[in-house]
Amino acid sequence: MAEDRIRYDILAQDALRGVMRKVLTEVARTGLPGEHHFFITFLTHAPGVRVSSRLRERYPEQMTIVLQYQYWDLKVSETGFEVGLSFADVPEMLSVPFSAVRGFYDPSVNFELEFDVKPEQGEHSADITEVYPEEAAEEPQKPATKKKPAKKARKEKAEAENASEQEEAPASEGKGAEVVSLDAFRKK
Repeated sequence: MAEDRIRYDILAQDALRGVMRKVLTEVARTGLPGEHHFFITFLTHAPGVRVSSRLRERYPEQMTIVLQYQYWDLKVSETGFEVGLSFADVPEMLSVPFSAVRGFYDPSVNFELEFDVKPEQGEHSADITEVYPEEAAEEPQKPATKKKPAKKARKEKAEAENASEQEEAPASEGKGAEVVSLDAFRKK
């Protein structure tokens, strides 16, 4: 087989990110139409990701946000998006480059995009990702630990995080953001 010097795989990923960018741009302009809402999964330590140290400590590898009822100030650029969400009644601003997004899912129409994003190798440092200055001063960063590369270990960790979050969070209808695992929506 001939070597792919055009890199169709990269071109296809960029085109699909363009679909996500176009959808988010329209939602930022006009709001969510009908029953549409989005689950967006991204790597928390990818270059350019800005989340508070509190969220980064809680979700050291990746997190999934839901854009449905409680979000504000959605701004979309050519390279990423910013959005305000509430986590356990604490307002947060997140900035996520499209290159850090692993998944985009709209359950209202069962539409899903998955992106091939490689986690950063080695220790995580402030020059790789940004931390809001006010958060950095309040909470010290937890040192990074070596992570098991096994897919099963990541899945078990995500399920454990979701279970512990459900136990910790008070039941409130329509309040705050919800971080969930997309595994529950995947076909097996």
